[in-house]
Amino acid sequence: MASSSRGQFTSRFGFIMAAAGSAVGLGNVWGFPTQAASNGGAVFLIVYLLMVFLLAFPMLVAELTIGRYGQSNPIRSFNAAWPKGKAGAILLGVIGMIVVSLILSFYAIVAGWLVGSFFNSGLDLFGLDSAGHWLTTFGTERNLVLMIAFMALTMFVVRNGVANGIEKWSTRLMPLLFVLFGLLTIYIFTQDGAWEGLKMYLVPDISHFTPKLVVSAMGQAFFSLSLGVCVMTTYGSYLKKDTNLPKTAAQVALIDTGVAFIAGLMVLPAMFVAKHNGVQIFSDTGELLNSDTLVFTVLPAMFDTMGVMGAVIGLVFFLLMIIAALTSSISMLEVPVACATEELKQSRTTAVLWIGGLVTIVSAVIVMNFSSLFGLVIQFTTVYSQPIIALLITLLVGWIWNRNQILNELKQGYPEIENSWFWKVWPIYVRLVCPVLMLLVFFA
Repeated sequence: MASSSRGQFTSRFGFIMAAAGSAVGLGNVWGFPTQAASNGGAVFLIVYLLMVFLLAFPMLVAELTIGRYGQSNPIRSFNAAWPKGKAGAILLGVIGMIVVSLILSFYAIVAGWLVGSFFNSGLDLFGLDSAGHWLTTFGTERNLVLMIAFMALTMFVVRNGVANGIEKWSTRLMPLLFVLFGLLTIYIFTQDGAWEGLKMYLVPDISHFTPKLVVSAMGQAFFSLSLGVCVMTTYGSYLKKDTNLPKTAAQVALIDTGVAFIAGLMVLPAMFVAKHNGVQIFSDTGELLNSDTLVFTVLPAMFDTMGVMGAVIGLVFFLLMIIAALTSSISMLEVPVACATEELKQSRTTAVLWIGGLVTIVSAVIVMNFSSLFGLVIQFTTVYSQPIIALLITLLVGWIWNRNQILNELKQGYPEIENSWFWKVWPIYVRLVCPVLMLLVFFA
C-alpha cells in the first residue's frame, strides 16, 4: 500500500471539480455539440444521455474503485486488484500511461490554437487585427509556439501537486467555466436565428435515428468521461476512504453531462445565428460543413459579424475553451507523473519536467509532420487504444478482481451498499453488459 505522504484531495468538492474538470474538456465543449449538429440534434442528445447512464457511469465507478483500493499509481492499483497477473497489471498500467501521454501530445496542439484565438480576440478589441493574424493562421512556427505555451501552463499546475495544484486550480476554474457558459448562452439566445438552432437541439426528429447514431453517442459518452486512460484510476487513488464512490461518480457524470448539454445549448443556436448573419454552415445536401473545425471557423465568423461585442464574446468564448482544455490536460499529465514519483522515487518537480518535456517533444514531432501524424495519433489513441484499455479494466473488475474485496472497498464510504439496488445490479452489469457495449463501440 502507498505511503501516507501521497497527495490527497482535501475536500469532496475539490475532487468533484477536478474529476469533472478532467472529464469536461474539448470533447464536451467542442466534440459533443458538433456530433449533435451532425446527427440530427435532439435524437443524438437523448441517446447520448442514455449512454452516459448505461455505459459511462458504471465504468467510472469501476475505475475510481480500483484507484482508491490501490491508493497508488495505476500500475500498483491494477496489481493490487490482480495479484496473480503481475505482468499483465504492469503492462496495462504502462500502456495506459503511454496512451494518455500521446493523447496529451495532440491535445496540446489543439489547445494551443485556442490560446492563439483567445489572444487574437484580445488584439481585435484594440483594433490590432493585423497583429493577431499570425496567431490564427495555420503554420508550423505558430503551432509550435502556442503548443509549448500551453504545455508550460499545464506543467506549472501539475508541479504544485494534488491539493495545491490540481485541486486549487480546478475549484477556481470550473465555477468560472459555468458562469461564462451561462452568460454566453443567454447572450446567444437574444440573437436572431438562435431559436432555429434551439429547436433542432431540443425537438426530436425520429427520422434521424440510426444504428450509426447510437454508436456515435456511445463513443461520445465514453470519451467525454476520460475513461480508459487511467486518469480516473489515478484521481480515485487520491480519494479519502470514507467517500461514497457510486454517489461521487454519479455527481461527476452529471456535471460532465450538464456541461455537454449547456455547450449544445450555446453552440447549436450560435451556428444558426452565424447562418442568419450570412455564414454558410451547411452544404447544399444539408451536411454540416467544417464539423471538425467548427470552433475555429464558424464561431469566429459569427463573432466577426457582431462588431465590438463580437470581439468581447470571442474573448470570453476562447477563455472558456482554454479552461476546459487545461482542466483536462492537467489530469492527463498527472497519470505518468504519479507513476514516476512513486515507482522511480523522483520528486514531483523532476517528474513533471522530464515527462512534460518528453510530451512536448512528441508534440513538436507531430507539429513538424502534421499532415501525416496528427490524424494518425488521434486515431491510434482514441479510436483503438482507449476502448481496448477500458475493456481490459472492465474485465479486470468484472471477472478477475475478488468480489468481496470490491464490496469491502465500496462499503468504506457506503456501509449499507450490500442491500442496495446498486450492488444487486452493478457487479453483473460490469461483468456482462459493459464489455458487450464496449465491443459495439469498437467494432462499429
